[in-house]
Amino acid sequence: MNIQRLTGIVTAVASVLAVWFLFQQQFAIAVVLISFTFTLTNALRAKDMNEKGYVKEAKVMRGVSFFFSVLTIAAIVSLFI
Repeated sequence: MNIQRLTGIVTAVASVLAVWFLFQQQFAIAVVLISFTFTLTNALRAKDMNEKGYVKEAKVMRGVSFFFSVLTIAAIVSLFI
């Protein structure tokens, strides 16, 4: 199984779970899943852009992915505080 297919499956599962947690009014967990989804999609987009030769755009997407990864970690930590 290639990495894009695996990332797509994980992203779809995280998105569905985020919507489910929103309906359950568990907003903190939904925020974690949404930021995790953004991290995955932006990281994959940065990889694709870099392979296509869009180096500057890939660098921006990598920065956005890093920002959302920090946000995801902060949201996970805030669940336990």
